[in-house]
Amino acid sequence: MDRTSIDWHGPMVAVVTNFKQDGAIDSESFSVNVERMFDNGATGIVVGGCTGEFWSLSHEERCHLFQLGVKSAGGRGKVIVGTGAVTAKETIRLALKAEESGCDGALILPPYFVKLTDDEIFHHYEEISAEVNLPIILYNIPANAVNAISPELAARLAGLDNVVAIKESCGDWNHFYATLIEVKDRLRVFCGPSSIYGAPAVSLGADGIIDCFPNVWAPDGMDLFYATKDGRVEESQKLQITGQKLTKLFTSGGRTLYPSTKAAMDLLGYPGGAPRQPLKQLKSESLNELKSGLIDLGLLNK
Repeated sequence: MDRTSIDWHGPMVAVVTNFKQDGAIDSESFSVNVERMFDNGATGIVVGGCTGEFWSLSHEERCHLFQLGVKSAGGRGKVIVGTGAVTAKETIRLALKAEESGCDGALILPPYFVKLTDDEIFHHYEEISAEVNLPIILYNIPANAVNAISPELAARLAGLDNVVAIKESCGDWNHFYATLIEVKDRLRVFCGPSSIYGAPAVSLGADGIIDCFPNVWAPDGMDLFYATKDGRVEESQKLQITGQKLTKLFTSGGRTLYPSTKAAMDLLGYPGGAPRQPLKQLKSESLNELKSGLIDLGLLNK
């Protein structure tokens, strides 16, 4: 397999995992949100990734989300699911379940917490690729995973049979662009922090974007891709500026990305809900500042 084996492209949304007040997965709210993403132009969804708080889910809950994602998408777009784990054995178990559930691909980040060499990361993916049939999208997010996929390592991993794409989410433009240049002929390249530099990424050849912001910012979060791809430069620039401001709003004033995303969804009348512990719901001043920021950006009425 390589980039020609799949047709993944465009704006895919890293969807939240909705939880009820007792902590159980809210399947109905999840499905409503997925349908809204497709209604607003998404070409696919990423289920149970970082935005989906995969690290808080049991094995059984992750497998449930695989099935729920496929059911909720209803054939309207691709369903990529997070199957990353510290061990190759657990990653394989999850990927096989994802395949059984009818998912289109597995998003796999390197093992996390323990610092690894490039050889160790490569052999982790090599073992997984040898045991699964599902197309694999590499996931570079070193701020969360500790271990980074360098452009050189990405090129090496592109030689594995089932690796077809990479979600490049390191947040460093130079790293992103170096990776794009290194692997774009063999792998589909998706920009993770599209709210920060999605427009230049797409204009220089990225196949798509995968971000959490469309959960809050739809259809504009998807239109960032379409406007850039279609050469609507002024529109693209305006959307990128809003994306930058949203990123700053969600990650400043004591706020972090995932609780802010869910709080903003609730404020806008979409199903967001509480994050799982140790994350906490926004309250008091942090929540009021988020609300004011959304009003200032024209996303929320006073």
